[in-house]
Amino acid sequence: MDKLADLDEKLSHLEGRLSDPSLIADQKAYQKVAQEHAHLTKLQTLYDTLEGVQADIVENRELLQEGDDDQELLDLAREEIEELVEEEKKLEQDIMLLLLPKDPNDERNTFLEIRAGTGGDEAALFVADLFRMYSRYAESKGWKVEVMSSSPLGIGGFKEIIALITGDSVFSRLKYESGVHRVQRVPETETQGRIHTSAVTVAILPEADEVELNIANHELKFDVYRASGPGGQSVNTTDSAVRITHLPTGLVVTCQDEKSQHKNKAKAMTVLRARLLDKMEQEHHDKIADDRRSQVGSGDRSERIRTYNFPQGRITDHRINLTLYKLESIIAGKLEEVITPLVTHDQEEKLKQIQ
Repeated sequence: MDKLADLDEKLSHLEGRLSDPSLIADQKAYQKVAQEHAHLTKLQTLYDTLEGVQADIVENRELLQEGDDDQELLDLAREEIEELVEEEKKLEQDIMLLLLPKDPNDERNTFLEIRAGTGGDEAALFVADLFRMYSRYAESKGWKVEVMSSSPLGIGGFKEIIALITGDSVFSRLKYESGVHRVQRVPETETQGRIHTSAVTVAILPEADEVELNIANHELKFDVYRASGPGGQSVNTTDSAVRITHLPTGLVVTCQDEKSQHKNKAKAMTVLRARLLDKMEQEHHDKIADDRRSQVGSGDRSERIRTYNFPQGRITDHRINLTLYKLESIIAGKLEEVITPLVTHDQEEKLKQIQ
């Protein structure tokens, strides 16, 4: 709570900066300061409420110590103290959550990458199902989804699909989705009603700013080729598809969804920047592996995080032992019922570490 003592001074300083014409001219910097101001304003409101509750507790306890003859008044004071103490605990918890170190990527736009794993056609179809689920969830949050690259199959599924999701605090909600998603269901082609198990991998990558990564031209190899569609048929008569190889790391990105080679190159570069940023962060996280084990948002792509069991209508998140029999609504985009418990669990684990 000592951190909150100079809130007034900090807020006054930020308000002065927000009225500075030079800051207003730099929209990105202005937005950052405005977000910090909103965060501190919320903190101050909670802190002021907490101080009021604590003053009421002291007042009621003094009344009990005075030993007033009015028994009804004393009983009322005891009841009020109990309620106020509970409110005090909740306010302290809310303040501590706001004081937790923020993930610097939380406010970023996000790349969603879904790839078919084991299971053949069923895995490819489930890639399409998950993409629809995330797209509908994004729509409910007012986010925009733009497909950057895809490898569609004739059956209606995808070998892989990559999309950029833009909006308010996208990464903060989706960062827990990285990992292996397993599906158990009876394929339409299965005549004997046997349940098949398939898997797809989901990767959530924060969008990287150009200034964050200094990528020299000599580190890149560009290849262009003719785009093709499902089954190998040509969908373009010009060499518009682009493949970019980052020579120092060996990372390869391809994009063929646009008819313009220029647009495909631009999209491929944004995906490459995100993957390079993710690679740097993964390497950093590996150095602090002990901390990662206690966090659900570790982004370990090899970890089986969730099972979607269609015959039982069940969805299970294995990291927090959450089981919900609401598969139909969740796969339709009502993902908040899974994401909110993950966020809460992550916050609780971080609070344990600082208490």
